[in-house]
Amino acid sequence: MYARILTEVDTDARVARIALNRPDRRNALNAELVRELKDALTSAEADDRARVVLVTGEGADFCAGADLREVQESVDAGVLASLADAESLGELFLLLRRLRKPVVAAVHGRALAGGCGLATACDLVVASSDAQFGYPEVGLGFVPAMVMAILRRSVGEKRAFELVALGERIDAETARDYGLVTRVFPAEEFRACSDEFACRLAAHSASAVALSKALLYQIDGMSFEAAIRTGAEVNALARLTPDCRSGIRRFLEQ
Repeated sequence: MYARILTEVDTDARVARIALNRPDRRNALNAELVRELKDALTSAEADDRARVVLVTGEGADFCAGADLREVQESVDAGVLASLADAESLGELFLLLRRLRKPVVAAVHGRALAGGCGLATACDLVVASSDAQFGYPEVGLGFVPAMVMAILRRSVGEKRAFELVALGERIDAETARDYGLVTRVFPAEEFRACSDEFACRLAAHSASAVALSKALLYQIDGMSFEAAIRTGAEVNALARLTPDCRSGIRRFLEQ
């Protein structure tokens, strides 16, 4: 179905798996891959067999960043071509946030530049113990501009600036300490552990998880009072869902 990604749905675990599939280019993000990834994410959102989306990469690395050959082509073509290329990646980051289903990045090997941005844009990030993260764009005189909106929310302003201004690589444990990563699993068990993590997430109420994700991002930038009011509305809505009704009933019958 796709040329640059692989997709499958584990109907038992209720997890849709999307794998970047340019291992010869370290899964670098070109226009075709970004376009296919957006389409696959949209399809996974509409697929009732899946409750969680897991994004990973084929080969030795998660994603080494943007395909610099295409970046050079857009530079040569002028500012409008560069803007269109950047906006396409920005649409991917926005899509990840707008999906109702949680998206988990399972990172092994290197996640650098735009690849690190892709991981950061996902709702949760689990990493292999041998994974490396970094925003080395400064070394090319470039700026990880769009991901900055996500990065500063994940790690705070000063840490975000340090990451992009120094451009240093960090290991998985450091990434977890910074807040980029939520879980680190042993490299030799990474596939099984990341699949099990996604499976456990999928086992919970789909409506509760979806409402929690929506609320988390909706209150971003709100005043404290507005966030509490919005939370009260979501609280009331959650009580009316079939999952909540049956959950309360099971608890009371114990």
